[in-house]
Amino acid sequence: MSRKERPRIEPSTLKRILLIRLRRIGDVVMTTPAVAALKKSLPRASLTYIAEEPYRRLVEGNPRLGRVISVPPDQGFLDFLGFIRKLRREKYDALIDFHGGPRASRIAFLARARVKAGYKLKYKNFIYDIRLPRGRKDGYIHSVENHLNLVKALGIAVSELSPLELPSARPEEKKRIDAYWRENDLAGKKAVVLHIGAGNAFRDWGADNLAALSDLLAGRSGVKVILVGSAGDKPREKEILGTIRRPVLSLVAELNLIELRELLGQAALFVGPDSGPMHIAAAAGTPIVALFGPTLPENFGPWQAEATLIARDLDCRPCRQRRCITDDFRCLRSIRPEEVYDACLVYL
Repeated sequence: MSRKERPRIEPSTLKRILLIRLRRIGDVVMTTPAVAALKKSLPRASLTYIAEEPYRRLVEGNPRLGRVISVPPDQGFLDFLGFIRKLRREKYDALIDFHGGPRASRIAFLARARVKAGYKLKYKNFIYDIRLPRGRKDGYIHSVENHLNLVKALGIAVSELSPLELPSARPEEKKRIDAYWRENDLAGKKAVVLHIGAGNAFRDWGADNLAALSDLLAGRSGVKVILVGSAGDKPREKEILGTIRRPVLSLVAELNLIELRELLGQAALFVGPDSGPMHIAAAAGTPIVALFGPTLPENFGPWQAEATLIARDLDCRPCRQRRCITDDFRCLRSIRPEEVYDACLVYL
């Protein structure tokens, strides 16, 4: 039978399910409610998750997953063929592609599964037996709900909207954060974790704004500011530390993703742009002050989190983050440090 002729499969027969979500932090974290929904409805099913390095740590150790397969971010053609050859030895009852990107869709096409679910995407619809639009005509839909809809499309019942869920910290990860808390006399203090990264120019609030906010927060009694970011944010860290007047702490490029969650779990507040660390803060249950520029909270806001979201109501939002039509990134850069500081005071 052709794919179009294949009947829908009874959910109770789905024993082995392959899940695909490549790329970055927030993208992976926002699939975890769908993973929880799958396991709750099909407790005996074995779930396998394909993720990219270094983001596999966000799902590695998740008790709902039977196996996590990691792939390098830059995979040569021969390595990809070897990976596919091994994957095709496995025969899955169902496959869900939460991504739909070029490599994810190739994996979905070449993997063996009785039924495949994914998003309606130009030139890729033939890959999937079940296809859903990524958005909706009558408004916006959150990415978490999009992923849950793919689960529902397989005929699987979703009784509740689960929170974001990350694996437990390993003993050495928890020990390191606990030691950092003691060594820096953070007990009894209100720690504010400030994410200085951006990902691209469209989400970059600017070193000057970050430095001004750091000074405002660090000047408040009982508050300690901790800068976080990736290795690519080291120049930005140096710029901020060379500008501010008050001392702050920094863990830029020093934490893995679960250590960041442990740090956030003990913090009073997270501040930063729409980013992967923002979603980790939501998973940790930490209050959030988030700055939204080219993206919309309706699509990517912190899921089920206590949060204040700051954005500008501009006609050019949202945008595809390819060219700023005003050339000044005003959707984000026009947000003043004093405005963000006032929002932080609600939680401090």
